[in-house]
Amino acid sequence: MKKVGLYFGTFNPIHLGHLVIANHLVEFTDLDEVWFVITPQSPFKTKQSLLSNHHRYQMVLEATEEYPKLKPSNIEFNLPQPNYTVHTLAHLLEKYPNGYDFSLIMGEDNLKSLHKWKNYEVILENHNIYVYPRVSSGTIDHQFKNNPKIKMVTDAPIMEISSTFIRKNHKLGKNITPLLPTAVFKYMDEMNFYR
Repeated sequence: MKKVGLYFGTFNPIHLGHLVIANHLVEFTDLDEVWFVITPQSPFKTKQSLLSNHHRYQMVLEATEEYPKLKPSNIEFNLPQPNYTVHTLAHLLEKYPNGYDFSLIMGEDNLKSLHKWKNYEVILENHNIYVYPRVSSGTIDHQFKNNPKIKMVTDAPIMEISSTFIRKNHKLGKNITPLLPTAVFKYMDEMNFYR
C-alpha cells in the first residue's frame, strides 16, 4: 500500500517553503510520496494574479523533477467547480481503487478551520491528516487535539515564505531568486510572469 500525502494549494508560484515541507514529510514520516494538488482557477473568481492552471502545473513539474517522491497532480482541473476536498478524495479513490492510501497535508492554521469544511467528518473518518507547524497558528479546536487521525509533525521546519510576497516583490524588481527553485524562477522569468 503506497501512502500518499496530498498537499493542496494554488502554488502561484511554488516556492522553496512548499518543497521543504513536502520533502520533510516524505522523508521523516511514513508517507511514501507527496502529491502537489494544484487548485484550479475558479471560473467564478478570476483573479488577475493567478496564473493559468497549465502554467502553475508546469512550475510544480519543474520544481519536483529532481525529487522522485514529490509529484504534481492536476486531478482537480477537470472536476466540477466549485470543488471540495471531500469530492477530490472520492475522485482519487475511484481513480486509484487499489494500492493507495491518501492522506491530507495542511498547516496548523488550516486545521483551525477544518470544522467548517464540507463533510469534514467523512474526511477524518477515512483519511489521516498530517499537520505541519506555523508561526501564528492560534488555538486548535479541542475535537482535533487528540484525534488519532491527526498527526502533528512538530519537527517540521517552519517556513514563512509566501507566494504573495514573491509575486509582489518580483513585480517591484526585487531579487526573489533565493526563494524559488532555479527551474521555477527561470520559467517565471522567461514567461515574464508577475511583472
